This record gives sequence, structure tokens and C-alpha cells, in this order.
Amino acid sequence: MYQINFDHPIHIYFIGIGGISMSGLAEVLLERNFKISGSDMKPSSLTHLLEEKGAHIFYGQKYENLTDDIDLVVYTSAIHPDNPEFIAAGDLGIPILTRAQLLGQMMKNYETPIAISGTHGKTTTTSMISEILLAADTDPTLSIGGILKTINGNIRVGHSGYFVTEACEYTNSFLSFYPKIGIILNVEEDHLDFFKDIDDIRHSFHLFARLLPSDGALIINGSIPGIETILSEVACPVITFGNSDCYDYSPSDISYDEKGCASFTLIKKGKPQDRYSLSVPGEHNIYNAIAAIALSDLLSIDTAVVKQALSQFKGTDRRFEYKGNFNGTTIIDDYAHHPTEITATLKAAANYPHKNLWCVFQPHTYTRTKALMKDFAKALSLADQIILAKIYPARETDDLGISSETLKKEIEALGKTCYYFPTFEEIEKFISSNCLPGDLLITMGAGDVVNIGEKLLKK
Repeated sequence: MYQINFDHPIHIYFIGIGGISMSGLAEVLLERNFKISGSDMKPSSLTHLLEEKGAHIFYGQKYENLTDDIDLVVYTSAIHPDNPEFIAAGDLGIPILTRAQLLGQMMKNYETPIAISGTHGKTTTTSMISEILLAADTDPTLSIGGILKTINGNIRVGHSGYFVTEACEYTNSFLSFYPKIGIILNVEEDHLDFFKDIDDIRHSFHLFARLLPSDGALIINGSIPGIETILSEVACPVITFGNSDCYDYSPSDISYDEKGCASFTLIKKGKPQDRYSLSVPGEHNIYNAIAAIALSDLLSIDTAVVKQALSQFKGTDRRFEYKGNFNGTTIIDDYAHHPTEITATLKAAANYPHKNLWCVFQPHTYTRTKALMKDFAKALSLADQIILAKIYPARETDDLGISSETLKKEIEALGKTCYYFPTFEEIEKFISSNCLPGDLLITMGAGDVVNIGEKLLKK
């Protein structure tokens, strides 16, 4: 594998530079005086920012975009071997690295690299940790999978030994990392276009846990089914959190305010500690916060700083994000695209002021939708009114013989009324005619469903 010497900047080309992670890595390297170029399909706020910082970006991926002055090419799992730029890199003999391999090499440059993993909650927990480290004046380098308003982006280049990043299990990319401290929030079935089954997923997280050195630490949700498989042969100390005081960290005396945001007393090793109040809704965020608290304890960050940072954290883009008000209907947008995430979001919404709860859901990938069809139906049934958009295929081309109509039938089999419209325009028209003042509308999914709410708010 090609090894980068970060003390000697080179010319790196990113295929798909506009992705939230790729753009962030490019930004970090620009700050370290690397020459950066790359391509993406269309301009965005992220590509414009990189151009302002000195990157040269091509729109449209072409063979001739690559030249022999490029020292290294970086690509993501979304790039296939028939991509013309990938082919050009091979023809020109330019070394290549995956995004994860580049990120792993970058982590080696920091004294305390921290990686946050799990099927759900990575972006929110990474953001909570980022807020705490910033409030504690630790000057961290941050790589977040969403936009954090505090730093007006998803990347912050710091000058201390702290490096914080999300660690995604898809295609085993996090196995290219070099963390000293790891967090595992949860382990569930997902990405079944890559993993065989839940045992295969657990094995992947087991290998991730074994990456941690003996002088590091693993913070893990103690209630994960099959946790003993994950922890087998782990060399570092293990810190647990969960919903019971049998774990090292847990909550008690949980209460919710009028917006569904929780307050709780922290129990540490069976003893009550301080009381914490959150400004993001939902029970799931209690456990995201407790993982962040456990890390803060490990790093000896003052409790008062942690409490204040968590209370001031208002969330990241597309995580129960308030978008505005349309004819008296409140519009929220959320990235949830797995049944567990949908359940958490809709339960949080139940505590949010509303008359009728509407959910516009855009399924993400055919494989996930087919594998978890009944779970999707059950989760979405928590809404009063359900509207389905077409499945967002992302990287997939085979529809596996299913569609959103298939999911609609599963929801109706549970006794719920469900609507399906093949275009966003039809959904927007239906909402305009049927949502009433006082209703709550959530646009939900990992694709471009956010555009529905934003279009309505412009009317």
C-alpha cells in the first residue's frame, strides 16, 4: 500500500471529491499544503468551499482529467472499476488509496485518534463529542458525517493530538483505521448488500475492537446482543454504557420537556452523579450523550464543561432538524433510513407538539428495503399518516423485484393508511391539500427527500 509522508506534501486527486467525507479529507490536506484536485458530478457548497481554499475541481468524470503530475488517487466505494478516472489512474501507473485507507494514514499523525462506530447515531455522537472538546479548548481536528453549525461545516483542522472521526462499517472501511479510543454505539443488521448476516456484521465490529491498542480504550453499549463475540481477544480496557446500572454508565430519573428533550441523572458504577439536560429530542440521544460523557471522563474533561456543551448542542443537519413552518404545519427533516432509526425519530416526535404526525419516507436502497421490509412497515406505522416516495437506489441498479408499492402493502396489512406517489411534485401537492395547521410533517430518508420540505417552504 502507498504510504503518504505528511511532512512532504504531494498532489492528490479525489474521485468524488464532493462527498461529505472526501471533501473533509481534502480540506484537511489543503491546510497541510498538499496540492488537491478532483472531480464530482455537479457543483455543491462543499466543492465551492474547496475551490475557495485552492482545490481544482472538474465537474464530470473523464479519463483526460487525470494527468501524470498526480502522485496519488483517492476513491470511495461508490466508484466502480469501469469509472473512466479509475481506469486512467491504472493506465498512468498512479498509486491509489481508498478513502478509508487515506483516513487511516491521517489518524497515525495524532496522539489520540478517536473513532465513533455503530449502526446508528455516529454523526450525532461525533457531534456531541466535538462540542465537548471544543468547549474544553482542546483544539481538536474533527471529521463529522454531517454539518455541525458550531464549525459551519463538517471539518475542523486543529493543532492538538485529538483527532475525532466517524467509523463506518460498510465495506469494512473502518478496519483501515488506527484509533486509540473506539466507541461502538450499537450493532444491528444493515448494509446487507455487503454483509452476509448479523454474525458477519458482529465479526466486523470484533475486528474493529481488536484494532485498539492496549493503552487505548473501548467504550461500548453493553446491551448489544452477542457482545461477547465483539469483545473476544480485545487488548484494551472496556467501558460499558446502557440502560441499566449493571453497566459502567447509565441514566436514571429520565424526564422530557415540551419538545421531547430529555434530562437524566447519570449513574456511574452504581452511584448517582450530576444531572444532564439535552437540547435534542428522543430517548436514543440519552445514550449517545452517555457515550460522549464516558469518553469525556476518560479524557479528564471537567464535568461542568461537559454538561454545558451537551445542553447547548442543538443537533446537526438532517437529524430531527427544524426546517420551518408551512401554512401552520411544522416541517422537520431527518436522515433516518433504518427501522431502528425511524422508530427512534417517530417516538421522539410523539413528544413534540403536534396534532397529526405525518411522515414522508423515502426508502434508501433496494437491498435494505427488501431485507427489512416488515421492520420498516412496523416502524413507519408509528406515524399517524404515512406517505412513501420512490426508493432511492443510491449505488444499486437491481430493484430485486420490489418498489415502494411493496412497502405500502406491508404497511396497509398492519391496518394503517399509506399513500404512495412516484414524484416529489405529487407529494408536495398532496401535502399542500391535506396537512393542517398544528400538524407535524417529517421528511425522512438518506436520499434527497429533504427537497420536499424545502420546496414547500419556498411557496
